[in-house]
Amino acid sequence: MTSKHNDTNAMTMAGLNLIQQALSIYDSDLRLVVCNQRLREMFDLPRWLVTPGADFRDTIHFLATRGDYGDVGDVEDFVRTRVEQARAFEPHYMERTRANGRTISVEGTPLPEGGWVTVYTDITRTKRQEVLLRSRSEELSDQLLTYSEELSAANRELSATITALEETKRQLTASEARARLTTEMMPAHIAHVGTDRRYTYSNRRLSTVLPGASSDIVGLPIEDVLGPQAYTAIAPRLDLAFRGEASVFEFNHEPSSRRIRAAFTPDDNQGGVYILSMDITEEAQTRAALQQTRRREIAAQLTSGLAHDFSNLLTIILGMQSKLQRMEPAPGPGADELITATIAAARRGGSLLNRIADMTGRREHRPVPTDLGAFLDELETLVRSTLPEGVSLSMRNLTGAHPFLLDHGMLQDSLLNLVLNARDACGGAGHVELTATRVQDTWLDFTVTDTGPGFSEQALSHALDPFFTTKGGEGSGLGLTMVYDMTKLAGGRVQLANGDTGGRVSLRLPMRPVQETGAPGMILLVEDSPDLRGTVRDMLRDAGHAVIEAASVDEALALLADLPQITALLSDISLEGDRTGLDLVGDLPKGHCPAYLMTSLPPDDPLHIAARKRAPVLRKPFTAAQLAAFLQQDPGP
Repeated sequence: MTSKHNDTNAMTMAGLNLIQQALSIYDSDLRLVVCNQRLREMFDLPRWLVTPGADFRDTIHFLATRGDYGDVGDVEDFVRTRVEQARAFEPHYMERTRANGRTISVEGTPLPEGGWVTVYTDITRTKRQEVLLRSRSEELSDQLLTYSEELSAANRELSATITALEETKRQLTASEARARLTTEMMPAHIAHVGTDRRYTYSNRRLSTVLPGASSDIVGLPIEDVLGPQAYTAIAPRLDLAFRGEASVFEFNHEPSSRRIRAAFTPDDNQGGVYILSMDITEEAQTRAALQQTRRREIAAQLTSGLAHDFSNLLTIILGMQSKLQRMEPAPGPGADELITATIAAARRGGSLLNRIADMTGRREHRPVPTDLGAFLDELETLVRSTLPEGVSLSMRNLTGAHPFLLDHGMLQDSLLNLVLNARDACGGAGHVELTATRVQDTWLDFTVTDTGPGFSEQALSHALDPFFTTKGGEGSGLGLTMVYDMTKLAGGRVQLANGDTGGRVSLRLPMRPVQETGAPGMILLVEDSPDLRGTVRDMLRDAGHAVIEAASVDEALALLADLPQITALLSDISLEGDRTGLDLVGDLPKGHCPAYLMTSLPPDDPLHIAARKRAPVLRKPFTAAQLAAFLQQDPGP
């Protein structure tokens, strides 16, 4: 309804702006209700005097001071008189000549509800023609008079046409300005490419989608603007769009390591293609993590039953082999060796089952603030004890001193696996190097290289597949698969290649710098277990926070009402009494401090599921570092 009302107002104003006369309407309080563009132009009024609500007194004072009424003597007395006349308004028509020599007619009519409407007409040309005609009427023939009248009518029609065109131009200019402002505010690149594959329009957002790209691209070929890699990725879809087929697709922009979603829409009117593109790197990272979680769940469902049956079979085999060892008389020659080998194989099968369970079992990605320098020093200590004398190791941290949010355990397991694989590839002699670098402020790359023979073509294609191994009976084929799994859970990817001297494996993880924490605040800790409350209180105080404590919802709400200095709320979901942490969050007053929840309930518990919809939730048990990282999250509205 509001939209329809706005459209009606816009159409009304457009109509008023088309007429040649100036028009104003004032209410009974001498306040401007509406006027057209012509009023401002005719009297050269500032914008504040033609804005609804402007005072009639101010307008008369402005015009009198400027001299539009000639010499009026005392301006204040003149204004007061005109205002009094306006309050006792009567219908009138008058003509007057302004200070600039222009003659206008003024026609005013009162309105039934109070106030009045006034129409102003510039009659300067008409007056001049009347004077001319009167002075020369005896000399002019009837034919000349007729021609003069026709010419005057034509001039009036032409003037009306010009006014209409000016109003149309004004509306188009305003509409274009609004459209451009809208496109500039959108977090996406919007452009149009003509049939010659040159940009005919572009907002200034390309550099936000493709870092390093220029924003001044109108007139340039799209291939030159995007560069060879990106243009090669989009060229097939662009060809289809020029043939009339719309599409939405994603591609990797390798120079910036960004994931881009693009939409191509054919321009059926002028030819060419409309382009909408946006950076979805973080969305793609999250999507990859969710997909990997789902794959793990499916794999767990498929393997759990098989693993159970296989475990039972291995138990039977081990039991039967033990009986064979104890049989009297002993089995024939060579039987002991076969029994021992069978038992060893069965036990190895059990170990393999445990690794499969580790790979498919539930595991959460739990990033914490991590100092990469200290992390790599710790990893180096673990690795060096496993290296033979002929294999050297070097580690380089090129990421700087800033800490990042990383899953310490997952990353350590993955890199340890890769370094040990590289050690094995070197044989008895060689060099292994681990390098940590930042990529376009989007990714962290951990690259392990060795001086071994490198990957075979088969290994490059299948090394990440479960059970693929090049170590024969010595390998399970699950090492790189687990590395791949843990990296995908973090939203990253694994890349295998051969370098100048041997193999190269790179883990690419989303870069999440630890945000600088603000000044320590006062935290309300709500926990009904005294022992646990004391432990969490110490963690918070060690981080510099002041802490006040409560054990129930009612106690917490009372403290919040009495202490406006509280800067954050940290509550357990299960609390003393009948009410939970969810009830506490639900009863918080409008504009409350940030709220966070913690729990030992499993993720599939209904209370845990409901809590995640209300506030960030931290699983117990947790460390001080995990708590600090958790409280840095934005709790949302």
